[in-house]
Amino acid sequence: MAVSGAARRISAPALFLPDFCGSRAVLAIVLIVELVALIIAIARQALHDNFWVDLATSSLFLLWVGLTCAAVLCRSRKWLHTLPASRAALIAIVVLVVTVGIVSEAVFQVGRIWSIDIGESASLFPRDHAGFLLRNMAVGFIVSAMALRYFYVSAERKRSIEMEALARIRALQARIRPHFLFNSMNTIAALTRSDPVKAEQAVEDLADLFRASLAEATSRISLDEEIEIARTHERIEQLRLGERLEVHWDIDGLPMNARVPSLIVQPLLENAVYHGIEMLPNGGRVSIIGHRQGDTLHIEVRNPLPPQQAGYGEREGNRLALENIRQRLELAWPGRARVETELKHDEFCARLIFPYADSPLLEGSPTHP
Repeated sequence: MAVSGAARRISAPALFLPDFCGSRAVLAIVLIVELVALIIAIARQALHDNFWVDLATSSLFLLWVGLTCAAVLCRSRKWLHTLPASRAALIAIVVLVVTVGIVSEAVFQVGRIWSIDIGESASLFPRDHAGFLLRNMAVGFIVSAMALRYFYVSAERKRSIEMEALARIRALQARIRPHFLFNSMNTIAALTRSDPVKAEQAVEDLADLFRASLAEATSRISLDEEIEIARTHERIEQLRLGERLEVHWDIDGLPMNARVPSLIVQPLLENAVYHGIEMLPNGGRVSIIGHRQGDTLHIEVRNPLPPQQAGYGEREGNRLALENIRQRLELAWPGRARVETELKHDEFCARLIFPYADSPLLEGSPTHP
């Protein structure tokens, strides 16, 4: 069986070095360097008369080393990304050790020149040339190896979590409710005699739904396409339920060029029909409401319930669908998207909240279907 593109992207060896060009990484380096300098100054306090001078010189030297190493990794990250992980790690360690050596040599030479001109201030700089270089390069090797090991373990853990989430999503995605398939086929069979045109349209709609369910779990489509998938499901259910089903769309406030994971609205509509409308003798209305709030999109699906269905949100079919959508959103926007449920009296509401991400290719798309 061929492996999908998303699985290859996640499982393939990826560069485990973080992006040292970012402001957060630079801030983290500065804070870590200052903490290390403080620890070193406290540990060496008995060897120096002036604690604050020792702290200042250690901080200055470590800042030069830390920021220079970060700049080197920032510049070489794209190139290292093209190499196997083991080779990239080895080269990164060598580069960092050489960088530490170069900075150490520069500091020693500055100190030597300063000692010639000023004399007494030479005590601020090291005097043992070879020892100073070798100690710093040895420490640089140890710290680099430990840091790279930490980055590698963190990257592997993140990749493992992503693979597990993707596997769960695919398992849920492949689960097709038998009742929906059987009901659709029975409806199509009945229409082939009474209305062949509608039967043909229903077959095409059913094929479109199956095609959408077999799409890559991590792929993103426009919100316009996602709404059309939900409307396709609505048309199939409308043929079966007739006047018992009413779907009210209030989505004019949604930007249809937004990029979303596929199948996040259609399963909510399916649940609303299966757990709500079908259980009511006279049917009812499903309301799909959406709006944009700043850089966040809100979509909610509301449906009526029989009074005795107090545990609707915990029923297995509904829970699995909500978990499927929750994992899709988490995979697309880790920590920035969520699924909320609300049960009030005889109405159930499922609400999707996720960031607005658009595509330049879709800027001319309409704001609503």
